[in-house]
Amino acid sequence: MIMDRIALTISIIGALNWGSIGLFNFDIVAWICGGSGTLLSRIIYTVVGLAGIWLISLLFRTRERVVPVGE
Repeated sequence: MIMDRIALTISIIGALNWGSIGLFNFDIVAWICGGSGTLLSRIIYTVVGLAGIWLISLLFRTRERVVPVGE
């Protein structure tokens, strides 16, 4: 599903930002957007949070089994 891939990509970017905060005390989003309190920064943080919430649904979905042709 395309939404899953988008959410995963956004979450990975968010995780890399948190890693840079933890390791180097450097917030990439705040640096790009001019501070952590700017509207653009808050929008990005919100989108990352929503992507994480979307990915929670992956834990509860059932997977379809793909059967190769000929079996």
